[in-house]
Amino acid sequence: MGATEVGAGDARTALARIGGPVVDWGRLPEQLTTLASGRRSAVLMLFGAADGSVGDHAVAPSDTAVLLLRRASGLRHHPGQIGFPGGGLEPVDVDPSAAAVREAVEETGVDPRGIELFAPLPELPLAVSNHLVTPVPAWWRHPSPVHAVDAAETEEVFFTSVGALLDPANRRSVERVRGMRIPRMPAFEVDGRLVWGFTAALLSGLFDTLGWAVPWDEDRVVEPGV
Repeated sequence: MGATEVGAGDARTALARIGGPVVDWGRLPEQLTTLASGRRSAVLMLFGAADGSVGDHAVAPSDTAVLLLRRASGLRHHPGQIGFPGGGLEPVDVDPSAAAVREAVEETGVDPRGIELFAPLPELPLAVSNHLVTPVPAWWRHPSPVHAVDAAETEEVFFTSVGALLDPANRRSVERVRGMRIPRMPAFEVDGRLVWGFTAALLSGLFDTLGWAVPWDEDRVVEPGV
């Protein structure tokens, strides 16, 4: 099944309804569903029409895109990896949604006035950096320019086609990192970029819950070059 055949209905409506306990993280590896303590953090899962259009017209999931960034290679945690905009909650943040938007503005320069926030999803632990992360789904109602604001933290900011992410030809699994065996986790390989780890797990879990995912070969394994 190709990317153009994947997804039907209105993506924005689906995301608006998915918040809170409705989301199912059941297929994620155990280490991502086990309760843990840590610093509270949030990430912004910002979706929008892939063609950059505005308005309330229906947009099929395969015609949307999601905002991602590549972390700087000199960072202590997850150097060079692709992820969502986000970071730790600060005293100025009234809730995880506020933190997710603030971090997105600081990292990508996105105009917060164009972002429609939906109910946050259940938090998940990110053990390697001792964070409890709340994913915040959102819709980009009014697109604005984005870029890597601070090169010391972010190497690039870009939108990735959800249709391409859903295409079974672009789905992968990761079970080894630096030669070390890890529990098998989902991954995506699109436009020469490998999305894996926590970010890929969130995307995969969201797509499964929304009913957007289609069958793919989970035995197609790739090892990240980090």
